Amino acid sequence: MYVLAHLSDPHLGPIPEARISELLGKRFFGMMNWIGARRRNFGAATLAPLITDLLAQAPDHICVTGDLVNVSLPAEFDTGATFLASLGAPDKVSVVPGNHDAYVRSAMHYHLEHWAPFLAGDNTHPHTPVDVEAFPYVRRRGAVAVVGVSTAVPTAVFLASGEMGRAQRARLKTLLEQLKAEGLFRVVMIHHPPVGERPFHRDLRDAAKVRAVLAEAGAELVLHGHDHRASLGQIEAAGGLIPVVGVPSASAGPASERGPGGYCLYRISGGPGAWRCDMERRGYAKDVTSVQSLTRQVLVG
Repeated sequence: MYVLAHLSDPHLGPIPEARISELLGKRFFGMMNWIGARRRNFGAATLAPLITDLLAQAPDHICVTGDLVNVSLPAEFDTGATFLASLGAPDKVSVVPGNHDAYVRSAMHYHLEHWAPFLAGDNTHPHTPVDVEAFPYVRRRGAVAVVGVSTAVPTAVFLASGEMGRAQRARLKTLLEQLKAEGLFRVVMIHHPPVGERPFHRDLRDAAKVRAVLAEAGAELVLHGHDHRASLGQIEAAGGLIPVVGVPSASAGPASERGPGGYCLYRISGGPGAWRCDMERRGYAKDVTSVQSLTRQVLVG
């Protein structure tokens, strides 16, 4: 049995001090959002016990689906790198960026530079710089293949949308077909959900095309963040339904309106044609300050 853990959107704080010039434009509004709401609803007091509980489950691999930072200030990516290292060694932890990790165009490459060991594929040379053309990346771990895609693109003020893009979609299709031929359980990590309805300013612009790729090439499981809610959707594919799982913000307090902080565990067993994947949601119940097992269900098999 192989055990994956999945968390997302920790929005690590506090936001570091910055020069006035760094806070012009979109970052200014993001800072106001942090001061007005986020710093009250997201914090280490919630995140630390959750991570302690997660590590106590001893998963084989940890998937982080983006939004580690808030307004993409350079120092925030050092904090993000420290957080990822606290979860485990780079070969045990995989990350994909979220919209906050590419908040402004000038910060587009910060996550690529600072988190490279955690988003480099199996075939990436340790001294080769990671760039946007490196997505999707793949990490083969036993019978499981973790596939990381990027939907993080800089957007205008008040927009939090994302896009995978034509070139990356083509590479994803080829990669998923190859991994299927290898007989691996394919787990796709993506920040923006490819299913469900949400306002245009928060959506995945090419969601329908992404769903088409997944439906044609297939996958066993899709993991996402962005919505800060526990969710379960599906994509109809030739080989059957693909579960699409969202998790709350890992830093959300027990009284959060979108749902208290939590994460998921996926226990994967079996083999091609007979896979089984059981999902356990762990985290805070509403207004309860201790981390616990919340639900269990079979996703595949």
